[in-house]
This record gives sequence, C-alpha cells and structure tokens, in this order.
Amino acid sequence: MSRYGMTRALARTTLTIGFAASLCASLQGCFLALAGAAGGTALVATDRRTVGSQTEDREIQVKALSNVTSGLPDTAHVNVAVFNQRVLLTGEVPDEGAKQKAESIVRGIPNVGSIVNELSVQPASSFSSRANDSYLEGRVKSELVLYKEISANNFKVVAERGNIYLMGLVTQREGNVAANATSTVSGVAQVVKCYQYIAPDQALASSNNAPVSSAPSQAGVADAPTVGAIPDSGVSSRPIDQQAPAPVMESAPAHPGSTGAAM
Repeated sequence: MSRYGMTRALARTTLTIGFAASLCASLQGCFLALAGAAGGTALVATDRRTVGSQTEDREIQVKALSNVTSGLPDTAHVNVAVFNQRVLLTGEVPDEGAKQKAESIVRGIPNVGSIVNELSVQPASSFSSRANDSYLEGRVKSELVLYKEISANNFKVVAERGNIYLMGLVTQREGNVAANATSTVSGVAQVVKCYQYIAPDQALASSNNAPVSSAPSQAGVADAPTVGAIPDSGVSSRPIDQQAPAPVMESAPAHPGSTGAAM
C-alpha cells in the first residue's frame, strides 16, 4: 500500500473510533437521563401528595423565601418549608413586627393553604448552630428509616437551633411514632409536630395505590419531601437509646393562608 493509501486508511480509522466514542457517550447520557427520570418517578410515587401538590409546594417555597428575604431587615434569618400547601416559618427575627410581617408576606402568595409561624424573636443563629441543624436533620431522617411502623418517605424534617419540626400527611399514630423516635436522637432539644392528619383508611388507600420501586431514588429535588427508602420487615423498630427523650409538643396554631382556610 502506498503512503497516500496508508494515510487515508489511518484517517478513516481515526474518524470511525471517534464517532463510536461519541455515540457511546451519547447513549450513556441518554441512559443516565432515563435512569434519573425513573428515579424521579419513584420518588413522586412514594409521596402521599399529588404530583400537582408537590409542584405547587416547590413554587410556593421559592416565592416565599424570595419575598420574605427581601421584605425583612438583614438581621432576620428566616427558613421556609412547605408541605401540602402548609408553610412553616422558622428562624429568628429582630422583633414581633418582623415576625408578623413575614407571615403577612407569605399570606400574599397564591395557593398557600395555611401558615405555621414558629419564628423566634431573638438574634440570628450562628453559622455553627446552622451547621449543627443540618447534621441533626440527617440524623433524624436516618432514625425514621429504622422504624417499620412508619414510612420515612411521609415525613419532612426541619431543624432550627436544635429543635426538630416534623411535617407530613400522616395518621395520629404515625405522627406519634415519628415524634417519639425523633425525641431519642442525641442532640435534639425539642420535637414540634406540624402535621396535617389523615384518617387510617386514607393512609391505607394511598399505600395500596403507590407503585413499588425496586430501588431507592437517587434523583435530587430542590425541596425534597422524602427522606429515604422504606425499610423491610427485618429492620428493628427499636433503636438504641442515646439520651433522655426530648420533649414533644404541638406547633403553634396554623393560620389561614391565601386560600382562606387553615389546611
């Protein structure tokens, strides 16, 4: 073969290899996208809220956080959590006026069903306190997974200055089990129940209608309501106690939101 022919053959080979590599990368990207979509579907399927409700919650959270942050003084530190159109406000504000203003701002957002105002009038928490809160949230989420009497997927966990706020669409019994489990986690100062209660038959119906996923979701969600995979029946429901249980209490009364009814 002449030098010219060898050069052309080498060029064709190089192009072929390059095309094959790019095709594999594209197919892998498609596969990952499909896997992510499948994971997201599994995540939605295990939530007792409707898909529309979950989408609405994320929109409310973004609007509420933006509006409250811009509407309050810089000395305020406010966190917003939303579950089933119920908005939970936690954090610190400089005075009672700022606390009420934050609630008023949230009430002006469309589709807010109710507001639980747990803001505290005191100086803003420190960076170390907020870091500890993030750590506690993870500890509580892991603890709830250990209890076979409940599904950790049905609870939203919020930590503020060592206090744990629990949200979710749950039965009275499920709510009590989760609250008592949370109270045993080391470092938890207090457990506050911010639930929206449903009847046992409603809980059973939602469980029967939910598709079973073969693996826990790995999809990331901006306002993720779920906290882990449902444990199997072999997991012990009694963890090792590490401290005297923290006190458990009900949240402040829920006030009506923009829809006019305290959901």
